Amino acid sequence: MAESPQNPVAANLAEVRSRLAQAARDAGRPADSVSLVAVSKTWPAEHIRPALEAGQRVFGENRVQEAQGKWPALCDAFPGVELHLIGPLQTNKVKEAVALFDVIETLDRPRLAEALARQMATTGRRPACLIQVNTGAEPQKAGILPEEADAFIRSCRETWALPVIGLMCIPPAEEDPVPHFTLLRDIAARHGLEVLSMGMSGDYEQAVACGATHVRVGTAVFGGRDYR
Repeated sequence: MAESPQNPVAANLAEVRSRLAQAARDAGRPADSVSLVAVSKTWPAEHIRPALEAGQRVFGENRVQEAQGKWPALCDAFPGVELHLIGPLQTNKVKEAVALFDVIETLDRPRLAEALARQMATTGRRPACLIQVNTGAEPQKAGILPEEADAFIRSCRETWALPVIGLMCIPPAEEDPVPHFTLLRDIAARHGLEVLSMGMSGDYEQAVACGATHVRVGTAVFGGRDYR
């Protein structure tokens, strides 16, 4: 009997995992030293299930409300999911974000830091936090500016006692990402932060070469999105 064709999401996932492992080896790192954050934003639960069935457990979502609509049931069905918020977080969604997400990658301003600290103190739930750095100083993009990052990192850890474990960036689309990855790595090193979330579908291998510990890959796993 002929084998049934592999689900395209599962096949894509296997390809990304293979390339990710090779990129780590090429950088002189263990093949399993980089965590793949499968970016499932905009995709319905039935499109995400094949990745879960293939063993993927770390996922990234952009919107709190969208994640609330699909992930509680998926988490019940597939234990061990680690959910990352990778989109901008509004302060009026902090309560929901702290309850749902395991990692918040987009901490980027004092008001949000204060709101997160209050909510964590209230509930006792403390999702890990990454500080988003706007390495390209793009006015339309979220993130703390590089020249303000050192002071903000110290405030998040000392003033608000937030569980900051690393940094995240999204380089300008039209620029070489390597200088941005290197800048993020250098800021993290000054503060002893070990987690670097950098690199997406088009540049994750370069990010691994620069020290990424997490790469956020969506299109290469789930296919192109229709934003209409």
